[in-house]
Amino acid sequence: MSDHTTEAAHALLASAAPLVAEHAELERSMADPELHADQSALRRTTKRYAALGPVVAAYRALAAARADLAAAHELAGEDPDFAAELPAIEAVSALAQSRLHTLLLPRDPDDDRDAILEVKAGEGGDESALFAGDLLRMYLRYAERRGWKTEVLDETQSDLGGVKEARIALRAKGTPDIGEAPWARLKFEGGVHRVQRVPVTESQGRIHTSAAGVLVMPDIDEGDDEVEIAPADLRIDVYRSSGPGGQSVNTTDSAVRITHLPTGVVVSCQNEKSQLQNKESALRVLKARLRQAAREAAEATASAARRSQVRTVDRSERIRTYNFPENRIADHRTGFKAYNLDVVLDGELDAVIQSCMDADEVERMAGAGEVGRS
Repeated sequence: MSDHTTEAAHALLASAAPLVAEHAELERSMADPELHADQSALRRTTKRYAALGPVVAAYRALAAARADLAAAHELAGEDPDFAAELPAIEAVSALAQSRLHTLLLPRDPDDDRDAILEVKAGEGGDESALFAGDLLRMYLRYAERRGWKTEVLDETQSDLGGVKEARIALRAKGTPDIGEAPWARLKFEGGVHRVQRVPVTESQGRIHTSAAGVLVMPDIDEGDDEVEIAPADLRIDVYRSSGPGGQSVNTTDSAVRITHLPTGVVVSCQNEKSQLQNKESALRVLKARLRQAAREAAEATASAARRSQVRTVDRSERIRTYNFPENRIADHRTGFKAYNLDVVLDGELDAVIQSCMDADEVERMAGAGEVGRS
């Protein structure tokens, strides 16, 4: 047992100790009837308590492993049989140490949130809209595979059955583990997705390239007062919902368009038959957009290293390519490549998403190392 390893383990345990204490304090507060009278405070408390659970478990596992290792080293001098067990005990300790180290890395504070995902057709006309529809179905299938609840907030279809623009909300059931909530897994999907295939409208069999844009935002929790919007800052227009080709969906002015005057952000919703429901959905998306914009502005000011999501649907600013003739999917940020595009489009996204999460973890580890050396 090297001195360096022992020091590193002690440093990790010391770093985690305040979080363990916070977890215990939250547990005590959850027994207070006054907390249960404030549902918003209760949600925040239970969410934080659940988020700290894995850290507490890793802390206890490392503390126990270090105690076992110390005892084994002491006994090994007296009994050769204990010396033979040292490698296995050291391996358990090293695994526990690695687990706690990973959990203590700086985390995105929104990683335990649900998400709102937008898909928008870009260059390529009808083919782009068809591809946007493919992406929308891919994310809905992925959510289904992970057991998330999905809600289509708004969707505008094209004449050929594609999607001009759509917004969906994705919610986890219960309290997900660290890195398993919708935002944590989907936040790297934001950007331009490029497709290469023979369009259904192509009579010569030529491969075309088009693109669709994806934007992902953390969802705003119910009762979250972090984003306040003054009514005077909003212009709300109502109009008649319409489907492909301008076909009327209903005969009332139920669709809602909200413009946030200070920023110029515009959100439209028309999926519901009720004007009130469409207004609520539009406000929900607007709050998420404003919160995300404020967060990105703050991080830019602080020069925080973060992948920016591309908001323009320009084929040159792609993050991923879907090549149908080769059945290939490639992520241009991580170098991930696989020849199972058909499976991915059916919702098997975990491998490509994990490549982004792994790359992000490497960056966070490097950042933590820089901080430690400064």
